[in-house]
Amino acid sequence: MAGAPAHGRGRLPAGGSAHLPGAGAAHRARLGERPPGGVHPAVRCGRPDAVRTEEAAVSGLEARERAVLRGEIARIIYENDDGSFAVLRIRETGSREYTARGALAGLAAGQEVELEGFWEQHAEFGRQFRAESFRIILPSTPDGIKRYLSSGAIPGIGKKTAGLIVDHFKEKTLDMLDGGASCLEQVPGIGPKKAEAVARVWRESAARRDSYIFMQGLGISPAFCSRLFKRYGEAAPQMVRTNPYRLAEEVDGIGFLKADEIARALGVARDAVSRLTAAAVFTLNNMIANGNVCCTLEELMAATADLAGVPPGTARLGIEAAVERRLLRIMDNRIYTPMLARAELELPELVARLACQPVFAGKKLRPVAGGKLLLAEEQQLAVDRVNESPLTIITGGPGVGKTTVVGEIVRRARKAGLRIGIAAPTGRAAKRLSESTGSAAKTIHRLLQFDPATNKFTYGAGAPLPYDLLIVDEVSMLDLLLAQALFRAIEPGCSVVLVGDRDQLPSVGPGTVLESFLASGWFRVTQLERIFRQAEGSRIIVNAHRVNRGVMPEKPQMQDGELADFYWIEQDDPEKALAIIEKMVAERIPARFPFDPVDDVQILTPMNRGCCGTVTINERLEALLNPGDKIAFRFGERMFKLGDKVMQIANNYDKSVFNGDMGRITRIMPEAKKFTVVFDGPHSVDYALDEADQLTLSYAVTVHKAQGSEFPVVVLPFLTQHYMMLQRNLLYTAMTRAKKLLILVGSRRAVRMAVENSRLEARSTLLTERLREKLRQLRPGAQ
Repeated sequence: MAGAPAHGRGRLPAGGSAHLPGAGAAHRARLGERPPGGVHPAVRCGRPDAVRTEEAAVSGLEARERAVLRGEIARIIYENDDGSFAVLRIRETGSREYTARGALAGLAAGQEVELEGFWEQHAEFGRQFRAESFRIILPSTPDGIKRYLSSGAIPGIGKKTAGLIVDHFKEKTLDMLDGGASCLEQVPGIGPKKAEAVARVWRESAARRDSYIFMQGLGISPAFCSRLFKRYGEAAPQMVRTNPYRLAEEVDGIGFLKADEIARALGVARDAVSRLTAAAVFTLNNMIANGNVCCTLEELMAATADLAGVPPGTARLGIEAAVERRLLRIMDNRIYTPMLARAELELPELVARLACQPVFAGKKLRPVAGGKLLLAEEQQLAVDRVNESPLTIITGGPGVGKTTVVGEIVRRARKAGLRIGIAAPTGRAAKRLSESTGSAAKTIHRLLQFDPATNKFTYGAGAPLPYDLLIVDEVSMLDLLLAQALFRAIEPGCSVVLVGDRDQLPSVGPGTVLESFLASGWFRVTQLERIFRQAEGSRIIVNAHRVNRGVMPEKPQMQDGELADFYWIEQDDPEKALAIIEKMVAERIPARFPFDPVDDVQILTPMNRGCCGTVTINERLEALLNPGDKIAFRFGERMFKLGDKVMQIANNYDKSVFNGDMGRITRIMPEAKKFTVVFDGPHSVDYALDEADQLTLSYAVTVHKAQGSEFPVVVLPFLTQHYMMLQRNLLYTAMTRAKKLLILVGSRRAVRMAVENSRLEARSTLLTERLREKLRQLRPGAQ
């Protein structure tokens, strides 16, 4: 906790309502105050927990009736860095000790606590108490007070000083500490200077503890209290009181709903402008999370009103205030965030700047002498167009030769002496490009080189990439902000070749960049359609194209013992489908094919939740594919073990790992509170245990998360329980992720629903119109 004085485990005591028998009167008064909005509830335990297997394993736990455990903290076995999880030994009256675990932030040995939660019987480690709430009870006996003060709970008071004070004041110690330096000067061995120092840290500790109690009384978890103190320091309580909605803008993990809960506890009115402003910004950001770049005023008014529970006219006041504060921007009758507004305006300018320059400064790509590669007519056209335009797009489905075309462009560019850059949105796609072209390829993020010192990409406006030709694959994944960053870094005179499949899922981030580029008129576009002979024998590719045309995939017709690359096991019962997947991955695939069940096999599923969602499948496959009593740690609901397959789910520029990167946990160091993941590349990254929220198990991932990646084997559950996600482009994208083997586990009804559902949810963006308008400005008469 940044800025906090340290005690035994680096935390100050924190708690909810407190009963303090024998404690100082000032403490009793402070801790007995009612916070605005109600009484102090018990402190709710929050999310992560991290600890070695012997303290964290939860298999075999048996929940029992709700219970209370009260006693003195004998010792702290483990506490994570943000104070959101701890494992304690609690000594009840007498000598009995029990293990308690939960979000027990900032507690210290010697404190008395009352925990509320459940007793659980662990199959291996015995009886444990899972705490869901707690309250601090400062010690009342001289021995308890001495243990508490000497534990380091109060900075600057060690064992010797604690002994001197308690031996002199006995059970009145806490009252005398409240009395300040003049009282402490009565203690033999403590002079005026030491007395003043002890009195000061006691006051500061009390203030921080009071702040925790105030914030937790508003429903703010211990973990978020720590985040608030890291962000605002001692001003955190005042920030909460003044404008809790500001927390939603500035503190990671606190969105509008949590800020609103805090504000309502503080008595903020439903129609307060600060509340309406935060609701409007939150609502637009939710729309952006669904792929939109902007929305109309009417759409935002209606959605904000629904969220805030006010009439649309009242919601408009919040939108207007957000615009006035420059949190939102109105442009062409649309509402944007300022960042996306700038990106949508700037990207057409950047495209036009590149399009108006000569190709390769007059150089040409010519066939490499002695080359034996014969290109089909449409492939040759794609290569030739790179000579004709500085902006080209090559698009088409699997098996149509996109990789062959890219390889030929690279060979000819090398022959012409051009400086070549090759990139893709994901690490796996970049690795595949490197293998197919014989040239080093990078992810777009690594190509642009993020600089943590400036919080910007190294390459950008004023610092262009050093290339004459830039080839970018898997551009269906390119969202508006990443496209803006990429095109900022391309120097006029550099030709750009974009490669992708327009029929795959759109980008996870906001916008429809590939579709807008295709429709803009700025790019020379080649659509590759012919499936080549070597691909015609692949039932994966043939069936993917069938699905893309709106035709049901066909089951393979095979002789006994013959192996295929596509199998369809018809099943719609989720439990039975899950059992099939487990047996397939753990036994049947390794037995019949030369594929490793962890490294080569990837389960892709439409959803996270449900019996055949990523959460359940990951739990089951971790137990099957990474068994044994290995060192592990738990973070919230997730258990991570040594050897686990994981995926990065958020960009981390400091560590140079990005959303979608996959790897394996190779080290867990509980004492250092760290672990290591080796990603594809290989790229080794160290994490603090409390950074595990950036990762998830990846034995199974969603189809959306698999965009841009290719796997030797894909197992695809596709059930009617996934009905909300059953779309043609999702099924097509999932099928095209499989390189050598695809096993579809699902019902004919679910597949048919997806094949027949080609409706795409429209994304709100004006990029196409802005690109076309720029073209008309520079080339009058262009359509």
